[in-house]
Amino acid sequence: MTTYGNGDEMNEEPNEAGGEEAKRVALDLILDAWDAGLQEGIDPEVLATTAIFAALTDMVDIYGAEPVAKMAETLPSRIRDGEFSLSDEGEA
Repeated sequence: MTTYGNGDEMNEEPNEAGGEEAKRVALDLILDAWDAGLQEGIDPEVLATTAIFAALTDMVDIYGAEPVAKMAETLPSRIRDGEFSLSDEGEA
């Protein structure tokens, strides 16, 4: 669990008992939906922005705007550190 600023908390593990497995299954489902969207002719940029919108909308509904905003403040360094890269190449 991560606490942001004023004590608002966001759980980093969606399911504490099987957090890593739940993340793996969720990612597989999302990647399958992504592939289906590509097969329908949807541009990757449209899929990406829509996925980010959907994720942030759900997170704000669950945690509130301020904790999500605080989490979003951590994204630039995490992106630069390669946390969201699925390849070993790092920066493109």
